[in-house]
Amino acid sequence: MSRRSAGFVGAWAEIQRQQQRRVEAEARQRREEARQARAYQRRAAQGHREFRQAEARRRTEELDAQVAILRGLLTAGCQAPAFRASSLMRAEDRTPFDPGPLAWPVRMPDPGQYQAQGGWTAGRRAQAEAEARARFEHDWHAAQAAEAQRQQQLAALQREHEQNMEARRAEVRRHNAGVLEVTEGVGRGAPDAVVEYFSAALYASTAWPEGFPRQVAAAYDGAARQLVLDWELPGYDVVPDAKSVRYVPSQDLDKETARPVTQRRALYREVLAQSMLLVLHQLFAADQYAVLDSVALNGFVDAHDPATGRQAHMCLATVMASRAVFRDLHLEQVDPVSCLTDALRGQLATRPDQLTSVRPSRQPGDVGSPVAAHGSDHEANLYDMDPIAFESLVADLFRAMGMRAVTTQRSHDGGVDVDALDPAPIRGGKIVVQVKRYRNTVPPTAVRDLYGTVQDVGANKGVLVTTSGFGPGSHAFARGKPLELISGSELVDLLHRHGLRGRLGESGWTNPARPAAPAPAAPSDDHNVLGMMWSGSVALDVCALVCHGNRVLSDDHFVFYNNPRTPDGSVRAVPAAGPDKAAMRIAFDALPAAADRLVLVAAVDPEVNPQADLSGFTDACIRLLDPAMTELGRLEVSDGRTGETALVLGSFRRRSNGDWDFVLGGKGYAGGLEELVRDYGIDVE
Repeated sequence: MSRRSAGFVGAWAEIQRQQQRRVEAEARQRREEARQARAYQRRAAQGHREFRQAEARRRTEELDAQVAILRGLLTAGCQAPAFRASSLMRAEDRTPFDPGPLAWPVRMPDPGQYQAQGGWTAGRRAQAEAEARARFEHDWHAAQAAEAQRQQQLAALQREHEQNMEARRAEVRRHNAGVLEVTEGVGRGAPDAVVEYFSAALYASTAWPEGFPRQVAAAYDGAARQLVLDWELPGYDVVPDAKSVRYVPSQDLDKETARPVTQRRALYREVLAQSMLLVLHQLFAADQYAVLDSVALNGFVDAHDPATGRQAHMCLATVMASRAVFRDLHLEQVDPVSCLTDALRGQLATRPDQLTSVRPSRQPGDVGSPVAAHGSDHEANLYDMDPIAFESLVADLFRAMGMRAVTTQRSHDGGVDVDALDPAPIRGGKIVVQVKRYRNTVPPTAVRDLYGTVQDVGANKGVLVTTSGFGPGSHAFARGKPLELISGSELVDLLHRHGLRGRLGESGWTNPARPAAPAPAAPSDDHNVLGMMWSGSVALDVCALVCHGNRVLSDDHFVFYNNPRTPDGSVRAVPAAGPDKAAMRIAFDALPAAADRLVLVAAVDPEVNPQADLSGFTDACIRLLDPAMTELGRLEVSDGRTGETALVLGSFRRRSNGDWDFVLGGKGYAGGLEELVRDYGIDVE
């Protein structure tokens, strides 16, 4: 009884122990799984933190790399190879003809594969042989037809390939011929070719970081051998606003450390200065034809004008650099800002991040190349505007410029259309404004009348605003007087700068060499006389060349002793009256539409003074006279030099708005008048 009882209890106890072991094993398994889960979570958390920290370091390194690229922009750019037109030439490479599957002839049937099948009797065998021959002949003819078709397709494909290759070669030859034409034009100093060549040099440059803008507007002044251009600069956002990035584990987020405003502004100014210097370096380095004596460069950004809120070109830097000064700079070692503002005497906005602009010294539109009007088609055409509305628009402009301005009554206004008051304590005061909605050049009499009005009413300044332009007589009379002349293109620019609207004509482009509509001929009395006076007793011939760029329009547009007038009579040699020794009568408004230069030259008369040179040509000037022979002003010209027998006195240049500016000459020639006129395209036999 006891043994049975003991056995039962032992079995029951064993079952309990097994259950306990299972429970303990399950508990140990759960604890192990929990431990593994906690370990995994710790490893995951550690990996996530390390990943986020590594990502923050990577972003910081990227910011540092961006700043390093910006700081080294000029140094890296100076190491890039200089642009050469040869890099634009294309090779006439020939792509081999690839016939593809047509290269393989059609396989002809094998007679051995066409054996007679069956035929126990002679008749059946003959029939089987005939059937085999028929199958062979059918397949042979089909293969012959397929081969003929393949050969036709192959020949057509080959002809197409040859035509394509010839078209590609012709395109390459046209492209290369165009490049050669441009380079030949650059060598001659042709303005269009010079602009195209140097624009290509800037566009082809590999020195600019990715994302930097490349927008240029340029013109070439052949007389001054100067390239004038506007170049787009990078915006303020090119400098990263964050200095570094770090990961904050407690918040599981990245936190950026802002770059100090002063540091970011200083770096941005440095980038702008480097960009300006790099453009100058690339232009002078590309000038293998030696056509640039200087470069006038304006750097702008397209941004919203803080004053008006309108999109505008904001000029942040400007410089006029000569080759002689620039070539002596060691750009890899300079401080860019100091080099631009001190060594080259340029201007750089002090707070470019706030778009504080500077005034360009010279713009492409001043040279005479086509310039784009900034208005859109829905803007009012100033030529067609009601006169009263036009005067009100001018008054609005003066008010937008910070002055108090009102239009006057239509009568008893004393020749004043707008009364303005500039509140500035020193330069300000009463301003009288006259408005001339003209299409032709404003005559000098209007400028003289305005000066009389200024004196009569006791104003501080007189301003003449027109939709057209002013001739040399007007500019000469206004020089040194409290007068300001605002031409049509300058008016449009001022309107847009101050948030107002207006355009000139129907087209957005004006080209002085090819106007949209021919202007009426100038009246016969609308002319100037240019009187030339100088010291010395040497006999000189004073001549005039009517040119487009540096090329005379024709032999008949070279006015000298054997050709005293142009075909249209706009330029004539006339007898000089003391104190002048030579004189030319010029009707500027009547000059041919294609003319944008009037060049005046002087040369020793070899028949009178065969051994003389221009060393005695001193104290020379050009007197600008009106039709009544009243002197309006004087233009000084260069003295002659020993060994030279011909000299370019200077040239009048047509601006985009129709005005004419005088550019001093000074280039001398030892070969006399013959050598000089060859430079302007005249063949001398």
